[in-house]
Amino acid sequence: MSLMSVEAARAALLEGVGPRGVEAVGLDEADGRWLAEAVVATRDQPPFDASAMDGWAVRTADLGTGPLRIVGESAAGAGFAGSVGAGETVRIFTGAPLPAGANRVVIQEEAKAEDDRLTVLAAADAPTWVRRRGQDYGAAHVLLEAGVRLNPWRIALAASAGVGSLTCARRPRVAILAGGAEVVAAGQVAGPHQIYDAAGPGVAQVARRARAEVTRLPLVGDRLEDIRAALETDEADLIVVIGGASVGDHDRVKPAARELGARLLVEGIAMRPGKPLWGAVLPDGRRILGLPGNPVSALVCAELFLRPLLAGMQGGETDIQTRTLSLSHALPANGPREHYVRATVDGDLVTVLPDQDSALVTVLARADVLVRRLAHADALAAGAAVECLSLAR
Repeated sequence: MSLMSVEAARAALLEGVGPRGVEAVGLDEADGRWLAEAVVATRDQPPFDASAMDGWAVRTADLGTGPLRIVGESAAGAGFAGSVGAGETVRIFTGAPLPAGANRVVIQEEAKAEDDRLTVLAAADAPTWVRRRGQDYGAAHVLLEAGVRLNPWRIALAASAGVGSLTCARRPRVAILAGGAEVVAAGQVAGPHQIYDAAGPGVAQVARRARAEVTRLPLVGDRLEDIRAALETDEADLIVVIGGASVGDHDRVKPAARELGARLLVEGIAMRPGKPLWGAVLPDGRRILGLPGNPVSALVCAELFLRPLLAGMQGGETDIQTRTLSLSHALPANGPREHYVRATVDGDLVTVLPDQDSALVTVLARADVLVRRLAHADALAAGAAVECLSLAR
């Protein structure tokens, strides 16, 4: 069996992937969702000339002419109904509309009020302290493009335009199936030759952070008919299978998928950890992503393949974002498979953790990044630049 490169495997898994419908999402539930329709401003922001500070609304022509007569007040949400004429001023507060006739604000620290008179101390070249109408954006301006991922700042921008709900791609439904007779759910009683399912809960959280609707299917053993029945669930857009995909006599997930007519897209990748990863599409369009059984391998592959797949199902960005850091120590040459090495970060320095066994969850739990080492990469000296994939912490 020839192994695919990481890039080729990701491209194959993403082929034909796209959103499966849209839905209106309230602002309180929109964080982390992918926008399906652009947000366009329906009016200027601010919608009027507004004061940027507490102070006095005046005419520039009246600066230096003597005391001004105080004729009213403009507060946020309740502007001054009249107009500022020659020799007049209006008390104004931050965010309040600039009255007609005035063209600047004198901050209260640069003026002295006494009875109904105001002495202006500001120089003629002082800042105007006015936020002009449309200074932030104008009507018909595209505030958010379709396909962006929403965050608190983008949600605030939409809210500033009066948008109460956002049209987002429908959340993909993900069913997670962990198999193997040796695996028992956390919280249950484990036999002397069983281990607890660590990969299932971790992968489920990766999917939830990618805004998928996650269902964890009951653990199944090694019986072909049980695995096939689990794969027949129609309540999912994507079935994530953990384990049972190697070449042992008890690895029966891919045979079960083939019995259901699955077309294999990926069957093994030239990567450490994660060589057994596979993917398929069923005749009805449902997809299967097969992750290795070792928990570290499963979670590393979830970062590299599951996250982009779920982003693609929501019309989002599928590229892997990395950053460049410097090694705190030397590294030996890499072998024939691309290696994603668990490491910690201190400032701009990255330190590879000493034991990279794919069954050691403690090592992955300590890691801040995955250092990408290309196949047959040369040895690196301390201080060398390395490409790193950040782990959400």
